[in-house]
Amino acid sequence: MHRKATALDVAKRAGVSRSAVSLVLNGRGDGNVAKESQDRIRQAAAELNYSPNAIALSLRNQRSRVIGIVSDEVVTSPFDGNIIGGADDVARSRGFVTVVMDTELDASRDEGAVETLLDRQVDGLMYVTVGLKPLDVPPGMLRVPSVLANCYENSPEPQLHHVIPDEVSGGREATEHLLQLGHRDIALLAGLESSPAAPLRVRGYRDALAGAGLPVREDLVSWAGWDIDDGFHGAMKLLDGVSPGGRPTAIMCANDRLAIGVVLAAARLGLSIPRDISVMGYDDEFRIANTMVPALTSMALPLREMGAAAMTMLLQQIEDPAAGAAGTGASGAGVLETMVPCRLMIRESTGPVPAGR
Repeated sequence: MHRKATALDVAKRAGVSRSAVSLVLNGRGDGNVAKESQDRIRQAAAELNYSPNAIALSLRNQRSRVIGIVSDEVVTSPFDGNIIGGADDVARSRGFVTVVMDTELDASRDEGAVETLLDRQVDGLMYVTVGLKPLDVPPGMLRVPSVLANCYENSPEPQLHHVIPDEVSGGREATEHLLQLGHRDIALLAGLESSPAAPLRVRGYRDALAGAGLPVREDLVSWAGWDIDDGFHGAMKLLDGVSPGGRPTAIMCANDRLAIGVVLAAARLGLSIPRDISVMGYDDEFRIANTMVPALTSMALPLREMGAAAMTMLLQQIEDPAAGAAGTGASGAGVLETMVPCRLMIRESTGPVPAGR
């Protein structure tokens, strides 16, 4: 049976001191150990299958090295789980583990979930939501380093840093993609006006048309809802009984489920995608957008990136309190919002404007 590798073994292989190994693998290498030495240490640790003893670290640092994550429905919903995945990747790389509690959209359980995690001596807390939304922050989150992902404080004086997608730029880039293909009559099925994200995507759509010197045709913009049947009925209103010269050449949708409905409506009317009409989605929903026929062009939400960014900020607060006051969530720069850009995924559902239009 092989002996378990030690920090001294890693130090010898990397050609550094044991203290340098400890600093790097405990997340305190930056500013203390040269980057080249950090790289050698991580490579040696990987080759030797070495990881620090979590219990010893906890006793030495007086930390549990556990991060509590509360979600409204990320665990039980088919959407947005990648936020937690991205957060967990960063936590594990820094020697932390995550514990997740899902309240299943019952806001009355938020405070209890936070207190349960605090009772277990977590070093910090993260709240994650499905869909961008305001959050009434449980008071317990103000007692330890905390951060919000895909949500923001429902307060005129927020205290916690939040990481959210840049929805305005996402709506603008999606529209600009259609404009670059020659489309000028672009309809928008905009979701629900009551959703915080939907009006931001509409603003991006309007900004793109204004940037191209085009007026917004209000008859082509509708608050359709979020589901497949909403997309179907919205598309039928735009396309059924309308002459080829009078219908939009592209339909932009506020999510991929609406886009599915549009594709079904086009099939019902004998229209080919993208020859007769281009269809743009939003969210890049896993196992939907890239498996549709034709595969759906969509604006991907940066879920994993948001989770990773939020966890990175949280661990900075925990490990360097001077950079972010523990219990307030304030960043060193005094900025409480980080916006992560969405990504345009171009596939087969969008193409050049039909001939003659």
